[in-house]
Amino acid sequence: MNLKDKIVVITGGSKGLGKVLASFLKKEGSNVIICAKNTKEVETTANELSVDFFVGDVTKEKDMQELADSAEQKFGKIDIWVNNAGLLYSFSPKDKYIDIEKAREMMDVNLFGTIFGSRSALGKMQSNKDGTIINIISTAALDASKAKNLKIYFASKWASRGYTQAIEAQYKEQGISVIAVYPGGIQTELWRNHKPENIDQFMKPEYVAEKIISNLKQETPEKELIIKRPIV
Repeated sequence: MNLKDKIVVITGGSKGLGKVLASFLKKEGSNVIICAKNTKEVETTANELSVDFFVGDVTKEKDMQELADSAEQKFGKIDIWVNNAGLLYSFSPKDKYIDIEKAREMMDVNLFGTIFGSRSALGKMQSNKDGTIINIISTAALDASKAKNLKIYFASKWASRGYTQAIEAQYKEQGISVIAVYPGGIQTELWRNHKPENIDQFMKPEYVAEKIISNLKQETPEKELIIKRPIV
């Protein structure tokens, strides 16, 4: 795929992997719209990268529909939609109860954020019979045997994987491509609530973004892209 002049929407685009992806796609000549719910953060990043922005919450389907409407109204279509927003909390087995509000918030962002974003993108792409949805999931969705204190996070990612596979199967005959990206640990603010001791060994977001863009630029991109730390 030639990324020049492509219309790209990225949720969770104000920082971390989303911000780096926006920067790299801008350099490829894409028209980028980043979305986040923190007005100051998303506006600052948009000004820094010279991209468009939208203030919205991925856990609210109305916001995602309005994001899709806004992108279509300005650019006429949506070529690529990246569901990147994510949230992580840990829960110790020593606690009698998990914090159900945090658990639900994590499910809302990681699962329903992916669902609402995908549904909004599909609504626009179906009319053109063209488009690509990229769901940033996690290698957590491939093996839960090491979940430990992150079992709810792993569960949210497994559910996102199942939804992604379902829409990929349903819409591939309509000219819509759905790509699942499974990165290992990345050095981003996702870990602000549960910082691993070896986070300095995690991948840089730039490395992951390069892999995602390289895959997109292939004549036939991989539908399931697993990204792990390079062996050195």
